[in-house]
Amino acid sequence: MSLSVGKNPVAKRRPQRGGRAVVSFALLIVLALCLGFAWFVSQVNSAETRPSQNADGIVVLTGGSSRVSDAMDLLAGGYGKRLLISGVHPTSGLNDFQRTYPDSQRLLSCCVDLDRSAVNTRSNATETRRWATERGFRSLIVVTSNYHMPRAVVELSNAMPGIKLIPFAVVGDKWRDEPWWESGAALRLLLSEYAKFLFAELRVVIGDKADAGEAPPVPKPTTASAK
Repeated sequence: MSLSVGKNPVAKRRPQRGGRAVVSFALLIVLALCLGFAWFVSQVNSAETRPSQNADGIVVLTGGSSRVSDAMDLLAGGYGKRLLISGVHPTSGLNDFQRTYPDSQRLLSCCVDLDRSAVNTRSNATETRRWATERGFRSLIVVTSNYHMPRAVVELSNAMPGIKLIPFAVVGDKWRDEPWWESGAALRLLLSEYAKFLFAELRVVIGDKADAGEAPPVPKPTTASAK
Protein backbone atom coordinates (compact mmCIF):
# COMPACT_ATOMS: atom_id res chain seq x y z
CA MET A 1 0.00 0.00 0.00
CA SER A 2 1.60 3.30 -1.09
CA LEU A 3 1.09 6.56 0.70
CA SER A 4 0.78 9.76 -1.32
CA VAL A 5 2.45 12.85 0.07
CA GLY A 6 0.35 15.97 -0.38
CA LYS A 7 1.89 19.28 -1.38
CA ASN A 8 2.52 21.79 1.34
CA PRO A 9 0.52 24.94 0.46
CA VAL A 10 2.54 27.01 2.94
CA ALA A 11 5.84 26.12 1.26
CA LYS A 12 4.36 27.02 -2.11
CA ARG A 13 3.26 30.47 -0.94
CA ARG A 14 6.62 31.39 0.60
CA PRO A 15 8.50 31.83 -2.72
CA GLN A 16 5.61 33.90 -4.06
CA ARG A 17 5.66 36.18 -1.04
CA GLY A 18 9.43 36.53 -1.33
CA GLY A 19 9.15 37.49 -4.99
CA ARG A 20 6.49 40.06 -4.26
CA ALA A 21 8.65 41.57 -1.52
CA VAL A 22 11.56 41.94 -3.93
CA VAL A 23 9.34 43.58 -6.55
CA SER A 24 7.82 45.92 -3.96
CA PHE A 25 11.28 46.91 -2.71
CA ALA A 26 12.47 47.57 -6.25
CA LEU A 27 9.41 49.73 -6.94
CA LEU A 28 10.06 51.71 -3.76
CA ILE A 29 13.64 52.36 -4.87
CA VAL A 30 12.46 53.52 -8.31
CA LEU A 31 9.85 55.78 -6.69
CA ALA A 32 12.44 57.25 -4.33
CA LEU A 33 14.81 57.93 -7.23
CA CYS A 34 12.05 59.60 -9.23
CA LEU A 35 11.02 61.79 -6.29
CA GLY A 36 14.67 62.61 -5.68
CA PHE A 37 15.13 63.62 -9.29
CA ALA A 38 12.06 65.85 -9.08
CA TRP A 39 13.55 67.55 -6.01
CA PHE A 40 16.93 67.85 -7.74
CA VAL A 41 15.38 69.53 -10.78
CA SER A 42 13.54 71.96 -8.48
CA GLN A 43 16.94 73.10 -7.18
CA VAL A 44 18.19 73.94 -10.68
CA ASN A 45 17.46 77.62 -11.18
CA SER A 46 16.10 78.70 -14.55
CA ALA A 47 16.95 82.38 -14.03
CA GLU A 48 19.94 84.19 -12.57
CA THR A 49 19.42 86.25 -9.42
CA ARG A 50 22.04 88.43 -7.77
CA PRO A 51 23.18 87.37 -4.29
CA SER A 52 21.08 88.88 -1.53
CA GLN A 53 24.20 89.79 0.46
CA ASN A 54 27.93 90.30 0.14
CA ALA A 55 30.56 87.79 1.27
CA ASP A 56 34.20 87.76 2.26
CA GLY A 57 35.22 86.04 -0.96
CA ILE A 58 33.97 84.62 -4.25
CA VAL A 59 34.87 81.26 -5.76
CA VAL A 60 34.05 80.20 -9.30
CA LEU A 61 34.34 76.57 -10.40
CA THR A 62 35.50 76.39 -14.00
CA GLY A 63 33.91 74.12 -16.59
CA GLY A 64 30.93 76.00 -17.95
CA SER A 65 30.41 78.96 -20.23
CA SER A 66 30.18 82.45 -18.69
CA ARG A 67 30.98 81.24 -15.17
CA VAL A 68 34.19 83.26 -14.92
CA SER A 69 32.74 86.38 -16.53
CA ASP A 70 29.79 86.34 -14.12
CA ALA A 71 32.17 85.90 -11.18
CA MET A 72 34.26 88.85 -12.43
CA ASP A 73 31.08 90.95 -12.57
CA LEU A 74 30.31 90.06 -8.96
CA LEU A 75 33.84 90.99 -7.90
CA ALA A 76 33.57 94.31 -9.76
CA GLY A 77 30.23 94.92 -8.03
CA GLY A 78 31.85 94.61 -4.62
CA TYR A 79 30.14 91.37 -3.63
CA GLY A 80 33.45 89.97 -2.33
CA LYS A 81 37.00 91.07 -1.49
CA ARG A 82 38.82 88.47 -3.61
CA LEU A 83 38.00 85.91 -6.27
CA LEU A 84 39.34 82.37 -6.58
CA ILE A 85 39.11 80.77 -10.03
CA SER A 86 39.30 77.08 -9.19
CA GLY A 87 40.17 74.39 -11.72
CA VAL A 88 42.29 76.49 -14.08
CA HIS A 89 44.26 74.53 -16.68
CA PRO A 90 47.86 74.02 -15.49
CA THR A 91 49.26 75.86 -18.52
CA SER A 92 46.98 78.89 -18.11
CA GLY A 93 48.25 82.01 -16.37
CA LEU A 94 46.98 85.40 -15.33
CA ASN A 95 48.01 86.83 -18.71
CA ASP A 96 45.52 84.52 -20.43
CA PHE A 97 42.69 85.91 -18.34
CA GLN A 98 43.88 89.47 -18.91
CA ARG A 99 43.63 88.91 -22.67
CA THR A 100 40.17 87.40 -22.29
CA TYR A 101 38.89 90.12 -19.97
CA PRO A 102 40.73 93.28 -21.03
CA ASP A 103 38.30 95.51 -19.11
CA SER A 104 39.16 93.79 -15.83
CA GLN A 105 42.92 94.38 -15.76
CA ARG A 106 42.91 96.09 -12.37
CA LEU A 107 40.81 93.43 -10.67
CA LEU A 108 42.85 90.61 -12.17
CA SER A 109 46.06 92.20 -10.93
CA CYS A 110 44.93 92.92 -7.38
CA CYS A 111 42.14 90.62 -6.35
CA VAL A 112 42.09 87.34 -8.32
CA ASP A 113 43.80 84.06 -7.41
CA LEU A 114 44.16 81.03 -9.68
CA ASP A 115 43.88 77.41 -8.52
CA ARG A 116 45.50 74.98 -10.97
CA SER A 117 45.37 71.91 -8.71
CA ALA A 118 41.66 71.06 -8.75
CA VAL A 119 40.54 68.53 -11.37
CA ASN A 120 36.99 67.82 -10.18
CA THR A 121 34.33 69.17 -7.85
CA ARG A 122 35.73 67.40 -4.81
CA SER A 123 39.20 68.85 -5.29
CA ASN A 124 37.59 72.23 -6.04
CA ALA A 125 36.21 72.07 -2.51
CA THR A 126 39.59 71.08 -1.03
CA GLU A 127 41.45 73.93 -2.72
CA THR A 128 38.70 76.42 -1.89
CA ARG A 129 38.90 75.47 1.79
CA ARG A 130 42.66 76.04 1.78
CA TRP A 131 42.28 79.42 0.05
CA ALA A 132 39.48 80.61 2.35
CA THR A 133 41.23 79.43 5.52
CA GLU A 134 44.49 81.18 4.60
CA ARG A 135 42.60 84.46 4.25
CA GLY A 136 40.34 84.05 7.25
CA PHE A 137 37.18 84.13 5.12
CA ARG A 138 33.98 83.01 6.82
CA SER A 139 31.57 83.44 3.90
CA LEU A 140 31.82 82.71 0.18
CA ILE A 141 29.70 83.32 -2.90
CA VAL A 142 29.82 80.13 -4.98
CA VAL A 143 29.59 80.60 -8.76
CA THR A 144 28.92 77.61 -11.01
CA SER A 145 26.34 76.39 -13.52
CA ASN A 146 22.78 75.89 -12.29
CA TYR A 147 22.78 72.13 -12.90
CA HIS A 148 26.12 71.77 -11.08
CA MET A 149 25.22 73.88 -8.03
CA PRO A 150 23.56 71.15 -5.86
CA ARG A 151 26.61 68.87 -6.07
CA ALA A 152 29.01 71.79 -5.61
CA VAL A 153 27.23 72.84 -2.41
CA VAL A 154 27.40 69.26 -1.09
CA GLU A 155 31.16 69.05 -1.66
CA LEU A 156 31.93 72.56 -0.40
CA SER A 157 29.72 72.22 2.68
CA ASN A 158 31.39 68.94 3.56
CA ALA A 159 34.89 70.37 3.08
CA MET A 160 34.31 73.54 5.12
CA PRO A 161 31.24 73.29 7.37
CA GLY A 162 32.18 76.46 9.25
CA ILE A 163 31.99 78.71 6.18
CA LYS A 164 28.72 80.22 4.96
CA LEU A 165 28.00 79.51 1.30
CA ILE A 166 25.91 81.84 -0.87
CA PRO A 167 25.06 80.20 -4.24
CA PHE A 168 25.04 82.14 -7.49
CA ALA A 169 23.83 79.81 -10.24
CA VAL A 170 24.85 80.64 -13.80
CA VAL A 171 22.11 79.90 -16.34
CA GLY A 172 23.40 79.07 -19.83
CA ASP A 173 21.68 79.97 -23.07
CA LYS A 174 20.48 76.41 -23.70
CA TRP A 175 18.43 76.56 -20.50
CA ARG A 176 16.77 79.78 -21.66
CA ASP A 177 15.97 78.66 -25.21
CA GLU A 178 13.67 75.75 -24.36
CA PRO A 179 12.43 73.79 -21.33
CA TRP A 180 14.85 71.05 -20.23
CA TRP A 181 12.22 68.32 -20.68
CA GLU A 182 11.99 69.18 -24.38
CA SER A 183 15.75 68.92 -24.88
CA GLY A 184 17.32 65.47 -24.98
CA ALA A 185 20.78 66.91 -24.28
CA ALA A 186 19.55 68.85 -21.24
CA LEU A 187 17.72 65.81 -19.88
CA ARG A 188 20.79 63.60 -20.26
CA LEU A 189 22.91 66.25 -18.54
CA LEU A 190 20.48 66.49 -15.62
CA LEU A 191 20.30 62.70 -15.21
CA SER A 192 24.09 62.45 -15.27
CA GLU A 193 24.48 65.27 -12.76
CA TYR A 194 21.77 63.75 -10.53
CA ALA A 195 23.69 60.47 -10.42
CA LYS A 196 26.89 62.32 -9.48
CA PHE A 197 24.98 64.27 -6.84
CA LEU A 198 23.66 61.05 -5.28
CA PHE A 199 27.16 59.56 -5.26
CA ALA A 200 28.54 62.67 -3.55
CA GLU A 201 25.77 62.60 -0.94
CA LEU A 202 26.35 58.89 -0.30
CA ARG A 203 30.09 59.36 0.06
CA VAL A 204 29.59 62.21 2.54
CA VAL A 205 27.13 60.16 4.63
CA ILE A 206 29.44 57.14 4.68
CA GLY A 207 32.34 59.40 5.60
CA ASP A 208 30.38 60.91 8.48
CA LYS A 209 29.53 57.47 9.83
CA ALA A 210 33.14 56.34 9.49
CA ASP A 211 34.17 59.33 11.61
CA ALA A 212 31.76 58.11 14.31
CA GLY A 213 30.06 61.47 14.38
CA GLU A 214 33.25 63.37 15.20
CA ALA A 215 33.95 66.40 13.02
CA PRO A 216 37.55 66.86 11.86
CA PRO A 217 39.43 69.70 13.55
CA VAL A 218 39.16 73.02 11.74
CA PRO A 219 42.53 74.78 11.32
CA LYS A 220 42.81 78.20 12.88
CA PRO A 221 42.34 80.84 10.16
CA THR A 222 45.28 83.07 9.39
CA THR A 223 45.23 86.23 7.37
CA ALA A 224 47.57 86.15 4.37
CA SER A 225 49.49 89.19 3.39
CA ALA A 226 48.22 91.03 0.32
CA LYS A 227 49.78 90.00 -2.94
